[in-house]
Amino acid sequence: MKRVGIIGLGDMGIAMARNILKSGFELTGFDLREERLGLLEEAGGKRAASPAEVGSSCDAVCIMVLHGHQVDSVVNGDDGLLTTMVPGSTVIVSATIHASEIRAVAKSVAQKGVEMIDTPVSGGKAAAEAGTLTMMAAARKDVFENHLDVLNAVGEKIFHVGEEIGMGQSVKASLQALIGSTFTAIFESLVLGVKAGVKGKVLYDVFTSSVVRSPLLENCAKLIMDRAFKDTGSQITTMYKDLGISMNMARENGVAMFTTAAAHELFQSGISLFPDEDNWSIVKLLEQIAGTEVTW
Repeated sequence: MKRVGIIGLGDMGIAMARNILKSGFELTGFDLREERLGLLEEAGGKRAASPAEVGSSCDAVCIMVLHGHQVDSVVNGDDGLLTTMVPGSTVIVSATIHASEIRAVAKSVAQKGVEMIDTPVSGGKAAAEAGTLTMMAAARKDVFENHLDVLNAVGEKIFHVGEEIGMGQSVKASLQALIGSTFTAIFESLVLGVKAGVKGKVLYDVFTSSVVRSPLLENCAKLIMDRAFKDTGSQITTMYKDLGISMNMARENGVAMFTTAAAHELFQSGISLFPDEDNWSIVKLLEQIAGTEVTW
């Protein structure tokens, strides 16, 4: 049985850690926050004092941090994974970062003879807790197949999207462009209907019975109408960061992204007003402009 490590024990990371432990793996983890290490120990994992300590005792290490600078620090820092990981071990990056950032990290990883899987995830806190994340994995086919046991511990729909590191991040950036644009379309359509005098429940029932029905629509509309804008597992700053990655990839590839650009700006406005809240809080900005409120 592989010895697994995890670095980054936020809402997503600690949920993944618990599912890795449930699958029978020995797990060592690290986070800068003492309380998160306490949660890891409560779940049955072992705490480490640094990424280097995680790397010294693990065959595969998952990284679930926020952005590319943190990934680079975890891997290449003075107490980073590469100071202790042995050739043949594997770094599994589940964070969503720029494709260029993971390619840069992959070079130093390869120089040490360590393997890498570039596999951002989708599904949010709920899927992380249930072990049903969607995973977009880019890696050599043999490396991917050798670590399916670890990926299956946290994910349900696992796609091998290519052998080139960076392809996982490129798929995720494309997906986030669609998700972010869908969010803003939901916000606008609900505000439009309610402002015109339609009951929120009528909109919910019709929308979720139409061709656009989806778990995203159902969850988003329900949370808005319940006025649940905080601690629901989808923090606004994360989606804004991801949309920035999507827009950067569009610029690099010469792709026009009119709808995604508008969504990105709307999320920027939402952060300015509701920096500690979740994605759906943006609807309150549109409500203020329209002079209405979306409820049941």
